[in-house]
Amino acid sequence: MFFVPLISSSTPVFLLADRLNSIVATYRRLLDDDPDLTMPVAAIEALVELLAQSHASTISETLDLLATSTQHLKSHIPNPISLSAGTDLFQRYIIHQLQRPGGGAHAASDFQSIRNHLLSNGRLFVSRAKQAREKIAAFGKGFVRDGTTVLTNGGSRVVGALLERAAETGGGGGSVRFRVIYVFGGSKNTEGDAVVRALREKGVPVAVIGEGAVGYAMGKVDMVIVGAEGVVENGGMISRLGTYQIGLLARAAGKPFYVVAESHKFVRLYPLSQYDLPIEQKVIDFKTSADEEEEATANAKEVDVAFAERTPRASERMEYFNREGRGKAEANGVEDAVDFTVSVPVTSEGRRANGQTS
Repeated sequence: MFFVPLISSSTPVFLLADRLNSIVATYRRLLDDDPDLTMPVAAIEALVELLAQSHASTISETLDLLATSTQHLKSHIPNPISLSAGTDLFQRYIIHQLQRPGGGAHAASDFQSIRNHLLSNGRLFVSRAKQAREKIAAFGKGFVRDGTTVLTNGGSRVVGALLERAAETGGGGGSVRFRVIYVFGGSKNTEGDAVVRALREKGVPVAVIGEGAVGYAMGKVDMVIVGAEGVVENGGMISRLGTYQIGLLARAAGKPFYVVAESHKFVRLYPLSQYDLPIEQKVIDFKTSADEEEEATANAKEVDVAFAERTPRASERMEYFNREGRGKAEANGVEDAVDFTVSVPVTSEGRRANGQTS
């Protein structure tokens, strides 16, 4: 077992600052360069690049670097749940590689070969994670049968890949096998726009509705397929705000509700309710007229750079990385918020009520 100190006492302050700035910049660059890249995979790729550029000379320093950089990256993201799934999985993978027979036996004399082995396997890990989406799409297309109407939301890339693959297997001659009802929950949904456009270009009829019309449309729906930002330990999932109410309506109507997600989105959380997620969200924000005036005044003033956007001083480092004391990213607004959908099977009574026998 390896003991991973949060911050090594021998780490110079200027070197720590370079590491912290590097991981955030790399993560954002990867997402900007590849719109199809998911947050967990981008985080893993950023950690692999960090290892490749680091001058760590021992296993302890390498694990220290991963731990501090991961914590800093999480603190800069308003919703780090999906990202955390990737970084935590990668850290466990690295430790597992080091704990294998012979993995750390010659650390003192041959650390460079161990480091090269970690980098090689880290890149292989990223490659396999990227292939997961296509594997899910190839398997899941069989669930979309001729003449069905699918309801979805959120702009999930894996859902988009699944539906596009189903459309491609619909046969030639422009024949259409299914229809899609796409739920838009806000003005900022560029991923959803891209999915709708791609499906329509493949000849799939797509209807776009608002969240308020989901109950009305559910009677026309044969199945619901959604993506997830994280799949938690109790079998539930965390996804774009509005997914929970879609799940409730689907269950009440006896409609199959499918969640498609890569295994690198499995996260070590056990939420008990909507309000048990480890993130701050401004979904329900009570205000009075005085509060609005105070907020308008505060927004009009120039403020210092937020704590989370600057490098912490040496005396602040332990507080920075503490869950309660660290600088927090801005809370999620309604458009960026998520909700928690518990895993509950559709009842047979609900199916019979809607004329379904299986």
